[in-house]
Amino acid sequence: MTAEAVATDDTLVTVVLPCLNEESSVGACIDEAASALAAARMTGEVLVVDNNSTDRSVEVARAHGARVIHERRPGYGSALRAGIDAARGHIVVMADADLTYDLSKIARLVQPVVDGAADIVVGERLSEAPRSTMPFLHRRVGTPALTMLVRRASHGLTLTDSQSGYRAFRRDAILALDLRSTGMEFASEMLIRAGRAGLRVTETSTGYRERVGVSKLNTFSDGWRHVRQILLLAPHLMLVAPGVVLMLLGVALQVVGLVVPSGLAVGSLRWQPSFISGIALVVGAQALIGGFVLVERQRAVLGGPATAHRRPPNRPSLPATCLVVGLVLLGAGVVLDVVLFVLWLHLGHSIPRALALAAMAQSCIIDGALFAGFGLIYPIVARGSLRAVVEDDVAYGDASADAARRDSPSEASFDHR
Repeated sequence: MTAEAVATDDTLVTVVLPCLNEESSVGACIDEAASALAAARMTGEVLVVDNNSTDRSVEVARAHGARVIHERRPGYGSALRAGIDAARGHIVVMADADLTYDLSKIARLVQPVVDGAADIVVGERLSEAPRSTMPFLHRRVGTPALTMLVRRASHGLTLTDSQSGYRAFRRDAILALDLRSTGMEFASEMLIRAGRAGLRVTETSTGYRERVGVSKLNTFSDGWRHVRQILLLAPHLMLVAPGVVLMLLGVALQVVGLVVPSGLAVGSLRWQPSFISGIALVVGAQALIGGFVLVERQRAVLGGPATAHRRPPNRPSLPATCLVVGLVLLGAGVVLDVVLFVLWLHLGHSIPRALALAAMAQSCIIDGALFAGFGLIYPIVARGSLRAVVEDDVAYGDASADAARRDSPSEASFDHR
C-alpha cells in the first residue's frame, strides 16, 4: 500500500514530515507511517515538506508514495506550517523524517483526538528513550528547563516533554492559533498559544530512537530561539516579574544599609548591602523596561497598532507613568546628592550613613534616567516600529497562505516572494 492509496477528499489523518536532506531515512518513515495508518484502519496520507534538500530526498519520498510539496523559506517551523496548511486531513500528525520517532505508534497519538478527548496529543520521549538517543545536556537540562518555562507561560499545561516534535492535533485548532515561528521554537509556540487558547493538551509515551543521517539541531542556537520565543510570548514571566523581584530586593538592601550602616557581619568580614542594592535596582529597572516593550509589541501583533495604545479612560499611558516615575527618582537622587554635599562641607567625612545614602542617590539617578528616557523615547519610536511589526506579520501570513494554496492542489514549488 502506498502512502496515498487511501487518501480521499475527506482524509482523516495527514502525517506531515518536514525534510531536509533525509534521503537515507525518509522512505522508511513514509512506509512506517503508511503501515501504521493501515493497521489502525485510518484513512490518511503522508505529506513530505521538502525544505530545500540537495540530495535525492524528494525522489525517494515520491517513490514511496508520499505527496511532496516544497517550502523554500528555510526552517523547521516554516516547513511544518506549510505542511499543516496543505494537509488534506482534519487531523494532522507531525513527526520527523529521520526515524527518531516511532511512527508505528501513530494510532496512540491520534485516537484521543478522534475520540474528542484532546485537541493536541504530544508524544513524550523521555520515559522510554534509551540514553544513547539523546545527549545528557538535552535530557537533563535543556528539555526540563524549557518545559518548565513553557508550562508557566501557557497558563496550566502539565506536560513533561514540551520539546517533542511528535504530535497529533486538530488541524483547524492549530490554524486558528496563527503560529508564526520559522525554526525549532515552533514546538514551544504551539503549546504556549494552545494553553492560552484553552485547548486540551495531553501526552502519551512514544519513546525516541537514534536518528539516521546528520542532525540539524544546534544545541545552543536552537535553545536560545526557544527562550527568545518564550520571552516574546510571556514577557511578564521572563522580564516583568524578575524585574519587580530585583527592584524589591534592591529596595530591601537599601533599607538594610540605612539601618546597619557598618554593614552585616560575614564571619570576620563586614558586607555592605548597599553595593548589591544598586546593581539589583538598575538590572531590575532594565528588565521592567524590556518587559514593557515586549508587552506592547505582543499587543500590537495580536490586535494591531491601535490595540497597543488603547487604555481605559482616565488611566495614564505607560510611557507617561514611566516619565513621571523617572523624574521623581531623578529629583530624589539629585536632592540626596545635594544634601550629602552640604553635609560634607560642614561635617567632613563624619557623615552618618554616608555610604548607604550615596548608594541610594546613585541608584535613584540611574533608575530615574532609565524610566524617564523610556517615557520620552518610546512613544516616538513605538508607533512606527509596532506598525511595521504588524504589517510585516500580516504580509508574511498572506504570503504563506498564497503559497499553500498554490502547492496544495498542484504540488508545485513555492515561489520567492
